[in-house]
Amino acid sequence: MGKNLIMMGIVLIILGIIITLGAKLGIGKLPGDILIKRGNMTFYFPVATSILLSIILTLLINFLRK
Repeated sequence: MGKNLIMMGIVLIILGIIITLGAKLGIGKLPGDILIKRGNMTFYFPVATSILLSIILTLLINFLRK
């Protein structure tokens, strides 16, 4: 259980770094991401970014399991 908590912490730290650097690299502004601006409301749904991250994480997890 302790190892799992440490791994989850490491994953969260790495995810935070990726999110911080991702904004500078243009991740989150891919074609296919939905951005709706109306008045003082902004709705952002990162469809393409979510799919890309899902594919990358799936490949990474499958690689690490072998």
